[in-house]
Amino acid sequence: MKLFLSIILISILLYTNNAFSQIEVKPWGNITGIRRNGQLFEFETSIQLVKNDGIQVLATARERQRPQYHRNGNKQVIETNLDSLHFIETITEAGNGKAAVDVQLTSHSDVTVTGAYFTLRLPYLTSDKSSLDLINNNAFDLSALQDVSLKILPGVFAKGIEFKSDSLQVKVEIPASDSLFIRHEWINGIEYLMVYLPIQLNNVKKGETIIKTYQIEANGPMDTDPITLTLNSTQQGRKFEGLGGNFRLQNPATDPQVIDYSLANLRVAWSRVELPWRLWHPNLITDPTAEARASRLPTQVVKSMEMAQRLGKMGVPVILSAWYAPDWAIVGKATTEPVNGVWGNPLNAVQMQNIYKSITDYILYLKNNYGVEAKAFSFNESDVGINIRMTPQEHADFIKGLGAYMEAKGLKTKVLLGDNSDATTYNFIYPALNDPEARKYIAAVSFHSWRGWETETLQKWADAATQLQLPLLVGEGSIDAAAWQYPDIFQEPTYALEEINLYTRLLAICQPVSILQWQLTADYSPLAGGGIFGDNSPLRPTQRFWNLKQLALTPEDLYSMPITASKENVSVAALGDNSKGVYAIHLVNNGCSRKVVLTGLPTTVKAMHLYVTNQQESYKNDGLKKVSNGQISFTLKSESYVTLISEPVK
Repeated sequence: MKLFLSIILISILLYTNNAFSQIEVKPWGNITGIRRNGQLFEFETSIQLVKNDGIQVLATARERQRPQYHRNGNKQVIETNLDSLHFIETITEAGNGKAAVDVQLTSHSDVTVTGAYFTLRLPYLTSDKSSLDLINNNAFDLSALQDVSLKILPGVFAKGIEFKSDSLQVKVEIPASDSLFIRHEWINGIEYLMVYLPIQLNNVKKGETIIKTYQIEANGPMDTDPITLTLNSTQQGRKFEGLGGNFRLQNPATDPQVIDYSLANLRVAWSRVELPWRLWHPNLITDPTAEARASRLPTQVVKSMEMAQRLGKMGVPVILSAWYAPDWAIVGKATTEPVNGVWGNPLNAVQMQNIYKSITDYILYLKNNYGVEAKAFSFNESDVGINIRMTPQEHADFIKGLGAYMEAKGLKTKVLLGDNSDATTYNFIYPALNDPEARKYIAAVSFHSWRGWETETLQKWADAATQLQLPLLVGEGSIDAAAWQYPDIFQEPTYALEEINLYTRLLAICQPVSILQWQLTADYSPLAGGGIFGDNSPLRPTQRFWNLKQLALTPEDLYSMPITASKENVSVAALGDNSKGVYAIHLVNNGCSRKVVLTGLPTTVKAMHLYVTNQQESYKNDGLKKVSNGQISFTLKSESYVTLISEPVK
């Protein structure tokens, strides 16, 4: 009986895992595609509220609302608000490339609107083989597509739409004919078809609840063609020392177990720890070093110093970053939310020498009493004011001022250039980048990977490191800065795949010395259970953790090498050291299973270990693969992260 129940349980889990990958859903409620056999057929839905003027539009989007996200078996449930309208969106995996979407609207007040809509964004019709048909209505004329304000668009009655192109077929059905409209729209320079399916038009009364159901199906040709990877091992770029981690302590009850597990199971090459400046030196008239010697430091400060000490004893370089400044060091009242759209507080220029001394005293005390000298210091995301705000020139001046002060006190600690909130704000680093005096005190270039993933944007950071001939750090690595608000998303395979896909691209484009995971604590935890986010099941690694472990498998101190893939939906990065004869290849398959041929390996390489992480396999050693004449062949499983590590040359 127990065996029978175990088999049933395993079957249920396998079904659930397979269901995870079928419908790609963002935690704010937008469906971004449907997978079949691993291949993603891309389109995007959203919920939009067109206000009474017919022009103002509120739409579900990243960091526009404060949604709640949960999974319940094969259902993904999102709750969010657009103005005074509350939405519950339930997306159910229906199998075979299909999804059922239930949208429940409830109003908190009487409102008059042009309409609340479930929208569908599709590629524009670009060839004779493309078509858009209305279900149960053959009279629609595509020439009637409008590129005008929403207010004057005419509606047509239909039971849904059916879109067809060379690479994508999407069908959306509704139970009964309704008034919908279609238009073309330009977004970031790209033309799309937009389909608006009404949830409610005109008036909504307080307390009124409306429910609409949509059946969505996506299909298209499967791309299972073999892939060729071409390595150029003759070029060695910047060094990758390995995976790093952030260790900002915020959850005393649950942080220790995640930190212990991570340090026991990952090779951590770089670290970033908070310098709790506001707590270290709250009053200018008080000497924080004297308080420390008298054992009167706040617990948070002591714990942060102990965290740095622990990492230092492991030989891990430590970056100290400050979020909050003491009141005496800033202009105005300290803020944790934007004021008139502006975040953070600038430093008080009158107190700048005291600021240099206060920060340096902390670093000196850490060195003299805990035995660890920080590699670098930074203000966290001062480009946008989280929570200290600087202009680009102020950033350059601060690097010179603090750098010179620390040097005068005998410290080797330098300052990070940037430590920006995103890759997009690269202009912030240019004054210091082009200042020879600032250059002397820069330890490394740093940005956070929350936004700005376009190749040309990431390349600007690689170019900055090349210009300075200094290392590049991804100081905070992950993909959604708001994910702490809906932590169930951390266990979704779609999130895990997108995160490691970005890391692979960062390795290839930016050539960082390290990517520092945000975080290796309970905050944004790669582990689940143990009370983290209210989950009291046993502590366990998630797919994200296995991805990190596989990345951390990379041998120390390898150099970036050029590598190309013959397909766009495969991300690949190569690392190696010709003097050691050691090589590592990381690749992420965003599509179907297919054969791969890797060419260009040095003839000294005779075999490579292959590791796989996906929904079904966790850091699986898939065996030793033979290399012949610089070439290796293997099967790349769908929606998988694969790592190849060469056998050491004997």
